[in-house]
Amino acid sequence: MTKSKISRWTSLLLLIIFFTSCATIREGEVGVKRTLGKYADKTYTEGLRFYNPFLTSIIKISTQTENLEVGLSIPSKEGLNIVSEVSILYRVVAKEAPSILRNIGQNYEQNIILPVFRSSVADVTSRFYAKDMHTGERTTIEKAIRDQMMVYLDGKGLVIDAVLLKSIRLPASLARAIEQKLEAEQDAQRMEFVLQQAEREAEQKRIEAKGIRDAQKIIAEGLSPAILQFKSIEAFMELSKSPNAKIIVSDGDLPMIMEEGVAIPAAPGKKSGISRVRGGDN
Repeated sequence: MTKSKISRWTSLLLLIIFFTSCATIREGEVGVKRTLGKYADKTYTEGLRFYNPFLTSIIKISTQTENLEVGLSIPSKEGLNIVSEVSILYRVVAKEAPSILRNIGQNYEQNIILPVFRSSVADVTSRFYAKDMHTGERTTIEKAIRDQMMVYLDGKGLVIDAVLLKSIRLPASLARAIEQKLEAEQDAQRMEFVLQQAEREAEQKRIEAKGIRDAQKIIAEGLSPAILQFKSIEAFMELSKSPNAKIIVSDGDLPMIMEEGVAIPAAPGKKSGISRVRGGDN
């Protein structure tokens, strides 16, 4: 083998060693060096990190919030099993990464997060009725599961940010019963609205009737004999100005216009109240 070939092989070997002896740590990750199976206490943040590939390796762990989706059947207080899909939002505490790798291992989702979740969800949901998972109690259930998990995971280097019940599938019989109850409540609310509207309309009519009655009362109180006589005189005055012949029947107080040629007998004890007024030259 010539020296040139040896040189090329040496350069190639050095390149291989170089590329296999460095690791790139990205944002949202930490690296932990493992030498002969022992994890170092120090964690490495983003950047290019060199190590001895023959004795050492660098294990990278994400510190971003991860979404672990789980489908399971959860129990309710009345003993029903409700099928649900749940999202567990968790993250790794960066400085606790070496401890997690030593005590739990790289597969910490399966080793600790899921078992703790299944235990917590069974403990919490068994205290609530199935219908509560479709109401405002849903948020309470999610928070209670999250808090219960954090009790178990305290000091483990894992933080549960939230537990979200994404979908709840109730048994068909229970779902129909809930729908019927909601329909009955909506019908009751609708009937209550109709009754309230009818009461408002009746009250409005009572107010209008009272207004008309008060107006009539005011008018009646204001029509005194003196006013009526004054109005009668005004009417006579207006009739006298008319160019047409008129027959006026009057008891001395109120006038009544009659067609010409119609006789009106006088009331007993009173003089005839018929007057004839001709205006103009007709």
